Amino acid sequence: MHENKIKIQCHSPLSELMEKFIHEKQVYGYRYIRESHELLRLDRFLCKIGLQSLELPRNVVDKWTSKRVYEKPSNQKLRIIRIRQFALYLRRQGIDAYVPETTKAAVKGRGFTPYIFSHQQVEDILEAADTTQPDSRSPMRHLIMPEIFRLLYCCGMRVSEVLHLNFSDVNLDAGILTIRKSKFNKDRLVPLAPTMTARLRKYASVLGEASVFFPKTGGKPYNKGTVYYFFRQLLWKCRISHGGRGKGPRLHDLRHSFAVHRLERWYRQGADLGVKLPLLAAYMGHKNLVSTQFYLQITPEIFPDIVNRFEQFAGHVIPRRLEQ
Repeated sequence: MHENKIKIQCHSPLSELMEKFIHEKQVYGYRYIRESHELLRLDRFLCKIGLQSLELPRNVVDKWTSKRVYEKPSNQKLRIIRIRQFALYLRRQGIDAYVPETTKAAVKGRGFTPYIFSHQQVEDILEAADTTQPDSRSPMRHLIMPEIFRLLYCCGMRVSEVLHLNFSDVNLDAGILTIRKSKFNKDRLVPLAPTMTARLRKYASVLGEASVFFPKTGGKPYNKGTVYYFFRQLLWKCRISHGGRGKGPRLHDLRHSFAVHRLERWYRQGADLGVKLPLLAAYMGHKNLVSTQFYLQITPEIFPDIVNRFEQFAGHVIPRRLEQ
């Protein structure tokens, strides 16, 4: 377990509880680094305004969470979410604390709309990756890039997870990848389809002995920028328009497309989505079902009645709106 212990340096009445709250989060597997620094700033703020009692009153919370000059609404919302989590913790300890609503910050949605590639576009991208040619700076890229992009789409992996695979993480006898210390500092197992396992066996036999599973020259992992640049080239070859950096389609949209296409397949097969959705969440390394439910919110244009069908038996369990 990763733990980066943060010591609250100020001495507001809530400083000791802040330390315990941070420790609790890290025990549960969260890195909680940025959030810890936000709480440090909150503690200094409480010292500055002269809070004397063991409480978190509404006027203090409102002052802390008010929008700052030039601050983006998304940043304000993050600050509200963090103090909200701390306030809920205080309540569990029997402390009087005001819990702010996240709707206080006027943030519209997630700030982006994922691009869901069509099945044909995915096929075109993978075929284009298969035509990769080696060059002097990257003599193995014709072997590496086709497998990287297949793992991004066929397994719905995050690009950082793919690039940080070591040979010791790839069990080609069992057809299972071990993802270590990914988002939320969690490990997980990713089973491979037989066809993907066969491809990686062939790739590993050609690559030979190495530490990093997808090494660039010198043996170190490829970086995300290189893969993103190559992704842009693939889009151009496949005549898929791109709006520029930050506007998409993004590399991460291959992961989104995997999730939507998997839901679509299960739906067409008449599968029980109440059973399948938790499996998808675990496979993709989501923290909870709320993250996975996001894909139901972007699927109506593909199969209009899926959301209604899911709501019939799970609408009371999973919230309609996502909270970070």
